[in-house]
Amino acid sequence: MSTLEIKATTRTTKGNGPARSMRRSGRIPAILYGRDTEPLMLSVDKKELETTVKKGAVGRSLYKLSIDDGKQAKAAMVKDLQTHPVSGDILHVDFYAVDMQRKVRVNVPVITTGKAKGVELGGMLQVIRRELEVLCYPGHIPDAITVDISDLDLGDSLHVKDIPLESDVEIPAEVNFTVLTILSPKVEAEAEEEEEEGELEEAAEAEETTEEADGQ
Repeated sequence: MSTLEIKATTRTTKGNGPARSMRRSGRIPAILYGRDTEPLMLSVDKKELETTVKKGAVGRSLYKLSIDDGKQAKAAMVKDLQTHPVSGDILHVDFYAVDMQRKVRVNVPVITTGKAKGVELGGMLQVIRRELEVLCYPGHIPDAITVDISDLDLGDSLHVKDIPLESDVEIPAEVNFTVLTILSPKVEAEAEEEEEEGELEEAAEAEETTEEADGQ
């Protein structure tokens, strides 16, 4: 994954009032903190931040912060991005300083390639974990974990320890959990039947409740 550069400026003001004024002027309040890093209050350009955020997944993108016209340069990741509940505008961003020689934990999406044998026989692919937590160096965060499902037959499952990884990437899983499985047509039919039965039971219970209320 490529590094995204963003310019930042140190700030001395804090509180809701100065923050609102800052946003009106087109800047977003921010803070940088991390291991062995003193918290540093910053501000970033709103348009630049929004453009940069749109380029990649916020939680797993690596940023190069150029602070005060390049007087400082810090590698960081977004720890928290606060947005307005209605407008969706960015209100505040927390950057976490990272050591390029120390591994970080990030969530990475799971992408499948190929068509499973079981799907060709009428089965259905069920993805149980659409994201996996990986442990890797900040400069080698994968865009996704790609798995080839071509050889999976009806009833087969792919577990986390079956996934091939690059040498610098780990999945810190204590349990060998299931990532995806190929459901057989019988299992699918049973699941649909159970769902229909549940809906009928709920409808019957609602009807009984209505009749009891009418009778009172």
